[in-house]
Amino acid sequence: MGDRIKTDFLFTEPSFSTGVARVIDFWGLITEYNRSLTPEQADALAIYLDWRMTGQDLRDAINQFKAENEKIEASKEILQEA
Repeated sequence: MGDRIKTDFLFTEPSFSTGVARVIDFWGLITEYNRSLTPEQADALAIYLDWRMTGQDLRDAINQFKAENEKIEASKEILQEA
């Protein structure tokens, strides 16, 4: 299916040690965010990735429908032969 699209670009990838440290970080000082040059750039990237995710979801749904439909058609053929 290719690479899966992620829309969580705003957040950095946490490490195990960061996760452990967050347990005692009551004030949220450890939280880091990826940065964009401008708010407009961040919005444009978020909208772009949201539409890519929508397309990915549609492709997944179509592929799932096709697979289920093929199973139904195969079952019909087996029943007709019997």
